[in-house]
Amino acid sequence: MKLLAFTDLHTSISSYKKIQAKVKKHNPDFIVCTGDFTIFEQNLEPVLRKIAELGKPTFILHGNHETDTLVQKICKKHKNLIFAHKNILSFKNLKIIGHGGGGFYGQGRLAGEPEFDTFVKKHAKKLTGNLILLTHAPPAHTKLDYIDWLGDHVGCTSYKKFIEKHQPILALCGHIHETFGISQKIGKTLCINPGPEGVIIQL
Repeated sequence: MKLLAFTDLHTSISSYKKIQAKVKKHNPDFIVCTGDFTIFEQNLEPVLRKIAELGKPTFILHGNHETDTLVQKICKKHKNLIFAHKNILSFKNLKIIGHGGGGFYGQGRLAGEPEFDTFVKKHAKKLTGNLILLTHAPPAHTKLDYIDWLGDHVGCTSYKKFIEKHQPILALCGHIHETFGISQKIGKTLCINPGPEGVIIQL
């Protein structure tokens, strides 16, 4: 199975065209967008319409540039856009766990995400099988959350603990532009910040 993942599009036409070309060339089974596809919700509905026009089942999170309620409302207008925030969604033999928003956990005080911790505890019995974790913010203490010029990790400790405990086959995030395209293994989990031009991942 193949998927195309992208993040932090920020309404970039050039990045969208590269995503579009990858969809045409590789014909992925589904698409993942981990948030910040706009700049503070400017042109939110047209951007989501263009993402829908890629023509694949697409799991979407809001980032720190979007609000969950509005993104969810617009996604409902498109049969192939699936809002993944605070959901466990089945797709073929996969379980997709989504948690969007946030993104600012570090700056010298790495922190967790209580809302995510509560969600995980509530649904603990469902967290088996081939899991894929989608978050906007990156997991803490990884290559994906380290900002070189800041000299600090700025990720979410809750996401890191989830990955260490449940070992999803894949963890996708975004938010940190400095780590676009970077990947890292945490145990058996491949963690990737796919960046705005998208990457094809073979499962």
